[in-house]
Amino acid sequence: MTTTTPSGPSLDVRRADERPHTRIGWLDSRHSFSFGHHYDPTNTGHGLLLVNNDDIVRGGSGFETHPHRDMEIVTWVLSGELEHKDSERNRGVLYPGLAQRMSAGTGIWHSEMNNSGTADVHFVQMWVPPDTESIDPGYEQLDINAELDKGGLVPIASGRGHDAAISIRQRGAVLWGGRLGAGEAVAVPDDRHVHVFVARGYATLEGAGSLSTGDAVRLTGAGSPMLTAGLDAAEVLIWATA
Repeated sequence: MTTTTPSGPSLDVRRADERPHTRIGWLDSRHSFSFGHHYDPTNTGHGLLLVNNDDIVRGGSGFETHPHRDMEIVTWVLSGELEHKDSERNRGVLYPGLAQRMSAGTGIWHSEMNNSGTADVHFVQMWVPPDTESIDPGYEQLDINAELDKGGLVPIASGRGHDAAISIRQRGAVLWGGRLGAGEAVAVPDDRHVHVFVARGYATLEGAGSLSTGDAVRLTGAGSPMLTAGLDAAEVLIWATA
């Protein structure tokens, strides 16, 4: 569903079951945009957001070592634990509320493995391009659970000087996150392109209607509509990009 005003702003609702789906033995992944062999020239990103993958990785498995270049990659765990290792000797175990950013820059190799031998890990991985290509690779992670527990939206990753958990090398983008309690309402950040993703739970977005787990809305010049969590609460990830 797309709603557009005469002056041009729009809200484009994308339902969870409409996303391209990759399912193999160890991985169940849904892609908000073109990814891998799922290529659609009309769906290659929204604003600066190029990838929004919703991944479930089975216990004892994961993404073996592979390369990236010139990309800011933000990973957000919803449940379970994900172990990160890279060629710059960075290593960390990601868990819910721990924000992570990897700047691929001139080139980096990394692996992402389920830290459990039996339980699934569920996470969202998001990519935006950097301001400048061929920068030095970098890595950052920080626990922001205390900030999330205060309610409202929290800057998870920012290239605009916010007091964010992690910085990204892209001045035109900010990732906001929130664990909204039942009935809690927040104003969606205003920017040229905004991507609202309901990672878990239910919510209602002004002008778009009801949203459930895995649903997304792509806003273009749409101002700051109100987003209200349902009775079962909601965890949301919102990219605001110029």
